[in-house]
This record gives sequence, C-alpha cells and structure tokens, in this order.
Amino acid sequence: MNLKQLLAARIEAALEACGAPAPALVKPASRPEFGDYQADGVMAAARAAKANPRALAAEVVQRLELGDAAETVAVAGPGFLNIRISRQFLARRLHLDAPLLEKAAAPQRVVVDYSCPNLAKEMHVGHLRSTIIGDAMARVLEALGHQVIRQNHVGDWGTQFGMLLAHLDEVGGDVRALDDLEAFYRAASQRFREDQAFAAASRAMVVALQGGDAEARTKWRRFIDISLDHCQQIYDRLGTGLKPDHVMAESAYNDRLADTVAALEQRGLLTESEGARCVFLPQFTGKDGRVTPVIVQKSDGAYLYATTDLAAIRHRAEALRADRVLYFTDSRQTLHFQQVFTVAERAGFKPAGLRLEHMPFGAMLGPNGKPFKTRQGGVVKLNALLDQAETHALALVREKNPELSSDEQAEAARVLGIGAVKYADLAKNRTNDYVFDWDLMLAFEGNTAPYLLYAYARIQSLFRRGGLDPAALSDQPEPRHPTERALAVVLVRLQEVLEQTAESGCPHLLCAYLHDLAAKFTKFYEECPILTAPSHVKENRLRLAEQTARTLRSGLGLLGIDVVQRM
Repeated sequence: MNLKQLLAARIEAALEACGAPAPALVKPASRPEFGDYQADGVMAAARAAKANPRALAAEVVQRLELGDAAETVAVAGPGFLNIRISRQFLARRLHLDAPLLEKAAAPQRVVVDYSCPNLAKEMHVGHLRSTIIGDAMARVLEALGHQVIRQNHVGDWGTQFGMLLAHLDEVGGDVRALDDLEAFYRAASQRFREDQAFAAASRAMVVALQGGDAEARTKWRRFIDISLDHCQQIYDRLGTGLKPDHVMAESAYNDRLADTVAALEQRGLLTESEGARCVFLPQFTGKDGRVTPVIVQKSDGAYLYATTDLAAIRHRAEALRADRVLYFTDSRQTLHFQQVFTVAERAGFKPAGLRLEHMPFGAMLGPNGKPFKTRQGGVVKLNALLDQAETHALALVREKNPELSSDEQAEAARVLGIGAVKYADLAKNRTNDYVFDWDLMLAFEGNTAPYLLYAYARIQSLFRRGGLDPAALSDQPEPRHPTERALAVVLVRLQEVLEQTAESGCPHLLCAYLHDLAAKFTKFYEECPILTAPSHVKENRLRLAEQTARTLRSGLGLLGIDVVQRM
C-alpha cells in the first residue's frame, strides 16, 4: 500500500467511526507550510452529516490511528487536515536494502496495443508517440507486477497492399529493400488516385488476399518481411521492448472475420446499407441527425478496420483472458474506438470485467504550430530524426565535457539525444498537441532529459570523487536537515506516482515526479555538504544520494531512457 492510500484508509476509518463515512480525498500538499499531504474529504462528510466541519475534523484527528506514519496532523481552514510525515517513517521506507516498489496485490493481465504502423512505408514521426508512450506504460505496468502482453497491431491487410500487388502484377520486378518498396508504394498510390481501373483492380486484389489466394499471399509476404525488418531496427534504436514476437497484425485475425460478422448478425445487430453490412448505433449521431454506421463488410465482400478490431477484442478476451486492453493511438481515432467498444459490448464480445480503454494522444507540431514536416513539406522519417538528435547531442557533450573519450562522447550523445526526443514527448500530457523544439528538449534546465541525466551523473561523480562504492551502502537514511527531509518526502512517493500513472495511462505524471525529484536533489546537493561533512552525516547523506540515483535510474528506465555515468 502506498503512503497516500495508507493515509486515506486510516482517515476514512476515522470518519466512519465518527458516523460520517466519506472518501478522504488525500493529495500531496500544495505548499510546504501545509505539511506533506492534505485531506479534503472532511468538509464533504460534514455537509452530508449536517455537522460542523472543523468540529468533525477535530474529532477525526482524535480518532485517527496513523502509528508512527505522521509526525503531526493539524486542522486548517474550514476542515482541511494537514499531515506531516514522521522522520522515522520516511527512514524506514527508504531503507537501501528494501525494493523500490511493491508489487500489485491483485495483478492483472493487461494487453498494451501500441506502435501499430501501416507497413510498406518507412516509419516516420507520426509513429513516435504511440511507440514510446505505449512502451513506457507497458514498462510501468510490468514494474508494478502486472502481466503485460504487448501487441503490435501493424496494418498489413488493407487497401495499400491491394495497390502494391496490383502494381507489381503490371510492372513486374522484385522489391528487395525498403527504399525500393517506398518508391514502389508512391507509384502505386498515385495510380490508385488517378486510374479508376487500377483502383478497381487494387480493391479486387484486397479481396483475393483476404480470401487466401496463394500467389497474392506469397508476394504480400515479401512486402511484409521488408517492412517489419525496418520497424524492428527502429524499435531497437529507440530502446523499446517491442520484438517480432509481439507483432499481432491485422492479417492474424483474417480467419475470424467472417465468424465475427456472423456473430453480429446472430445478435440482430447488422443492417445492410448500399450493399455494405453495418451496425447502426443511435448514440453515434452526426450533426446532420443521421447515425454514423460502423461498417464491418463492404459491398465487395472486403472487411474493414472495425471488423479486425472486433475480432481482436474477441481474441484478447477469450484467448488472452485480458483484464484490461489499452489502445495507444492518436485522438483522430476516438470515434472509431468508441463505436467498436460499444459494438463489442452489445455483441457480447466484451466480458463484464474487461476494461477496453482508448488512450488517445495529440499531434507533434512544428514551430509554426502545424504538423511536423521537413523543410520541403514532406514527412519526417524517424531514423533521420534520431540521427539529427544524436548529432545535436554530440555537440553539447563535446562542449560540456571535452575530456571524455570519443567512445564515451558517442555513447553519451546516443543516450542524451534519443532520451531527449523521448522525454520531450512523454513529459507532455499525452492528450495535448506539442511543439517539437530542439533547443527546449536539449536544455540542461527545466523538465528535460538532460536535466535528469545530469542529476544522475552528478551523483555518480560524487561517489567517484569520494572513492566510494554505492553498492556497499546499506541501512536507512535519517533525514534531519529540512532539505534532506524535503528530498525524502519526494522519494517515498514513487509507488503512488507509478500506480497513478498505470491507472491513467499518462507517463507525464512520472516525468513530473522525476523532475521534482531532480530539483529537490539539486537543492539538497547545494545546501548540504556531503563529502566534507562529519562521518555520520556524510554516510547519511550518501544514502540519500544513492536512493535518489536508484529512483532516477529506475524512473528513467521505465520511460525507456538509459543513463550514463558521466556527461
């Protein structure tokens, strides 16, 4: 149980003993003079019980049983409870021989659906957010003891492959590399837009592919292998946990599509409209008053994304026995997932205990406030973006630490550059758009990866200069100085922040926590001498420094960001 949950449970028990049961509404205090945590629930409980809030708050304090967790609990204002955590409790929670995290008491099976590029094209910046946000959430959930099932639902089955196969039939040849495939795709796409006969042939090829035509499948497989090999190179370079085994493509559900449509028909959900088979849900009515249909089979017999997503839900519920399924896609797909989830529930594909959660995110914008593009107006390839990040970072590393060897500089530049790109994204509330800015993301001040990485490297430098081995430290720190105590209070909040992050699917909460931790450590480092302090004080402060390093390393690792010993 994290500290916030512990406080809430004890306060709620006291409220119930007072005859005024209500949620405690515990949160970190907004200002140091209010203590470490503040509970706001007494006022609502007093209103419901028609009691005086301050009198009820005073009675709650009398009945409150917090053991040695709290040093003081004070009533403030109209009935707030201000709680200051005890030094003994902080020390016990920060024991260096204890694990940083407790595992979930009731672990869940969680499917995390992320990255999911459409194949046949090189990955670009539009794939970045889903890939790194989803990966961070998978890591956080695993760290808390949940069983995570990564699913990379790549697009390998739609109209684009009908175009490629139809074009290949007409021009012949062989596609051997991604560069060839991308040029091939552009040519096929142009023909699809301009040539109605070619467009019809492409759609017919999709039907043949979905119907199992052997020759079409053989050619299609070659396109897929080239694309997936490129994707894996990007995943490895980004340091994500995605592997080939996690690919569960659209095509993987092909054998269940007809059965899924039949199941919808059996439940009386299908309506034919202009030859297509659709589900009409009255809650999805457009501005014109007409219901927006969920099309599951086109008039030519081909299936759509909605059909595949419904089949995927059935697989995840039945075969994977998931408790939660998290979908990390951009906010433009919000309506699609609202419709699919509703159809799945109406059709009985979603068991009552299964949580289907769309985790939408905003767009990456350029300095002009428009979608991020190259100077020529083209899409920015992800490999090119990462190359540029490492180049920018290498210049910074050489400027700040020229005595590092060339190998050390290159490694620091890799970690700093890729870490900066990832952190700049993850630190933003995922539901918002954000502006991509090299100067901001590579700054050594503010809520940035360089700031956090420098804080970690500074701690490693501390141990090097003292000729000390942090692994030899044990026991618990005793936070006595006010700045030591402020650092300790942040350190003990890791569990609650990660649990909040896991529930909300918002890694910016973890980023904000790590930034706060680095800022508190910087103040501690500046105000509390360490290596020159008396022996017992020195050891105590070294324990705090090491616990900070462990927490920074762990938190950054959960974001998929490496650390370096020197910068």
